Amino acid sequence: MASTSNPLTLPVLPLDDEVVLPGMVVPLDLNDTDVRAAVEAAQAAARTGPSKPKVLLVPRIDGTYANTGVLGTVEQVGRLADGDPGALIRGVGRVRIGAGTTGPGAALWVEGLTVEEEVPDPLPGAVTELVKEYKALATNWLKKRGAWQVVDRVQAIDDVSALADNSGYSPFLTTAQKVELLEAADPVERLKLATQHLRDHLAEQDVAETIAKDVQEGVDKQQREFLLRRQLDAVRKELRELNGEKDEGEESDDYRARVEAADLPEKVREAALKEVDKLERSSDQSPEGSWIRTWLDTVLELPWNERTEDAYDIQGARAVLDAEHAGLDDVKERITEYLAVRKRRADRGLGVVGGRRGGAVLALVGPPGVGKTSLGESVAHAMGRKFVRVALGGVRDEAEIRGHRRTYVGALPGRVVRAIKEAGSMNPVVLLDEVDKVGSDFRGDPAAALLEVLDPAQNHTFRDHYLEVELDLSDVVFLATANVLEAIPEALLDRMELVRLDGYTEDEKVVIARDHLVPRQLDRAGLAADEVTIGDDALRKLAGEYTREAGVRNLERSVTRVLRKVAAQHELGERELPFTVGEGDLRGLIGRPHHVPESAQDPAERRTSVPGVATGLAVTGAGGDVLFVEASLADPETGAAGLTLTGQLGDVMKESAQIALSFLRSHGAELELPVADLKERGVHIHFPAGAVPKDGPSAGVTMTTALASLLSGRLVRTDVAMTGEVSLTGRVLPIGGVKQKLLAAHRAGITTVIIPKRNEADLDDVPAEVLEKLDVHPVNDVRQVLELALAPASADLEVPVAA
Repeated sequence: MASTSNPLTLPVLPLDDEVVLPGMVVPLDLNDTDVRAAVEAAQAAARTGPSKPKVLLVPRIDGTYANTGVLGTVEQVGRLADGDPGALIRGVGRVRIGAGTTGPGAALWVEGLTVEEEVPDPLPGAVTELVKEYKALATNWLKKRGAWQVVDRVQAIDDVSALADNSGYSPFLTTAQKVELLEAADPVERLKLATQHLRDHLAEQDVAETIAKDVQEGVDKQQREFLLRRQLDAVRKELRELNGEKDEGEESDDYRARVEAADLPEKVREAALKEVDKLERSSDQSPEGSWIRTWLDTVLELPWNERTEDAYDIQGARAVLDAEHAGLDDVKERITEYLAVRKRRADRGLGVVGGRRGGAVLALVGPPGVGKTSLGESVAHAMGRKFVRVALGGVRDEAEIRGHRRTYVGALPGRVVRAIKEAGSMNPVVLLDEVDKVGSDFRGDPAAALLEVLDPAQNHTFRDHYLEVELDLSDVVFLATANVLEAIPEALLDRMELVRLDGYTEDEKVVIARDHLVPRQLDRAGLAADEVTIGDDALRKLAGEYTREAGVRNLERSVTRVLRKVAAQHELGERELPFTVGEGDLRGLIGRPHHVPESAQDPAERRTSVPGVATGLAVTGAGGDVLFVEASLADPETGAAGLTLTGQLGDVMKESAQIALSFLRSHGAELELPVADLKERGVHIHFPAGAVPKDGPSAGVTMTTALASLLSGRLVRTDVAMTGEVSLTGRVLPIGGVKQKLLAAHRAGITTVIIPKRNEADLDDVPAEVLEKLDVHPVNDVRQVLELALAPASADLEVPVAA
């Protein structure tokens, strides 16, 4: 129990972040202004009486005074051990702090009441047990510290209050814990607090000693293991020498040295050293040893910290792209933008953000032969990076992308990791060729495994199943090529930036052939540039009549045939060199043209020379193409009513034919067509090239026009081609692939093209030289299509009627 009495007026001696309990004797530095002021004020007040100077020791925590202080007597004033002036002060008892008052000197004076503590006599049994426990704990702690001389003094304290306050000397107590002991007025409660604090500290000390012991035992074990391994290595070496075996240079030591010498990321180094430990523990006959060695060889051969510096000469990079590829402005602009942004980020020190670098993932989609694959090498050349190509055509095993688990015999890392290893750099240009040809079966879906590889938000921590360590792919420029956009899984396409390559115009093909194809094929044919020259007129005819394609692959083959023929004739003595190949020489060298425009054919031989045939435009895997639609009516006497479709059509195209037929039946009177024939006679619509699958809605207007031509007896103009989806109300709806279709129309000699009105914005992507030669009509309604496409009934078949 505790009570307050005996009011006192004392100078305050503040203790910053320190606490003094009753019974403690502490030296204080008089250089402190507050300490000096309090001691001098106490000495001035004590001169009037026989007692020693008294001060009030009050803890000051973060500028705030505690509610309870300790009455202290100034025992001695003199010099401290370091020679500074000091005072020795003894704590006497607790004082409840009251209001401030005045007093002599510069010190702060306060009024206070002493706290009188009452301890029952004799002590209850529980308190006696508490005293014994505290003394035992204190003795244990003091013995661990080697303070044997203090043990007897603690054992001699019988007063509960003095024993509790003795814990104020404990260095492990925090200031808050000492303040708690100071403000605990009840001696028994105070002793409980002191015992709990001492018990907690001893428990923490035991844990720390256990950890230190475990660490020491681990170090001793490692040293012992190291010694035994050295002895084991020596024994193995002696055995090899005894058996006459060739010293292999201690593979495990060699691998450990290689791993420690290699510049590996920290986590990779840890994983490699674990595998080296396994290798050292395995026997020479164990198959696991060969697996580990293969894995270590793979890890050590990867260029973990090898990077090539990007060539930030933006104008020079664009010049390289222009020199190596004609056209393809979209791709060149995208690569130029990427390099410009990289340069600006590097200039501002923003090369790496959040562990990720500024890689790029571009999907180059277009028909064969437009230069998608060769463009990847040009991009690497322009950026000053290494280039590596990964062929994905026909890949059906997910492990080809992510690698095999090491538990399998013959396990290998995936193609992405092998590409990085082959490039010798962590930031190459990786071309994922033919990504639309990836298949899936019971071995998994490789396209799904590519999702993490091509996701800029994930590929900085790509984890190959074989390596099982993180690989940073965020600085790799991925270029994916594909022929058919629809064959790429949507989730995969969403992670890539789409760039369409829709084919070349005839003028671009001539430039490509003159500047790239002819020089390359001259070298392959063993001819010098001054020996054979192919004129632009011959190249134009090769591109327009001997080949009809979106790319230039067949054009290059035709050039090769011409040069081969010239070289053979020269060797046979039939032709003298130098020789210039003109337009008139082509037929004698490689035969007749294969593709003659409809407009150049005899009127009687044209496909549209009879009613019921219309010219449509389509997009295939080989680019844009011209598609003819033929319609006929069955003899009413056969009774074969209904709609017949042939030409290997897909479901969407079959529905378009049904819609075209329904529209003409419901609007035939308005269009002045004999719709009775449609109800009584069977309708047959055929798409030639029946072995080629066809699908899509864009042939709707073409089928409608063919049926209208058949019913009205009016021919479809030879120079007109059309594309667009048709609705039941006769609206012409937008479609895709406008650029490829217009290029195909241009190649086929078409001069007038009908497209949906809502596709008019797509004309911005069509080369200007193509638009100049085409008369493009955007329309909203099928009636406009029929007005433009059908020739008047009285028109001369040989002269197409202008719209």
